[in-house]
Amino acid sequence: MSIKLGNELKIRVKPSENCESFAINIGHDPENIAMHFNPRFSSNNIVYNSLSGGCWGDEMHDGNFPFARGEECKFYISFNNEQFYIKLPDGTMINFPNRLGDVKYKYFDVSGDARIVGIKLK
Repeated sequence: MSIKLGNELKIRVKPSENCESFAINIGHDPENIAMHFNPRFSSNNIVYNSLSGGCWGDEMHDGNFPFARGEECKFYISFNNEQFYIKLPDGTMINFPNRLGDVKYKYFDVSGDARIVGIKLK
């Protein structure tokens, strides 16, 4: 799947009943991730980061945590060459810098204790 400037990615996930965390990664490959989106239930915050050449950048934390274990939710991701825009399930908008600065990414990965219910790219 290729995600490019102007696309909006709609993701529906259902965290497991005992979910500790899950992650959505968008980038070029596993060593070059432009956006790492990582809701962590253990600390009730969302961690954002990027990975360039296998080296993690500085983490950003967001204390707004509109996720609940066992409950399906949806959020939206779009970007330009400067920022990622994430619309959380409660409608809150979060910006995260596009540290790799590209306008097209082909790598999409989901990991952790959540099941993807649906993905739509428009």
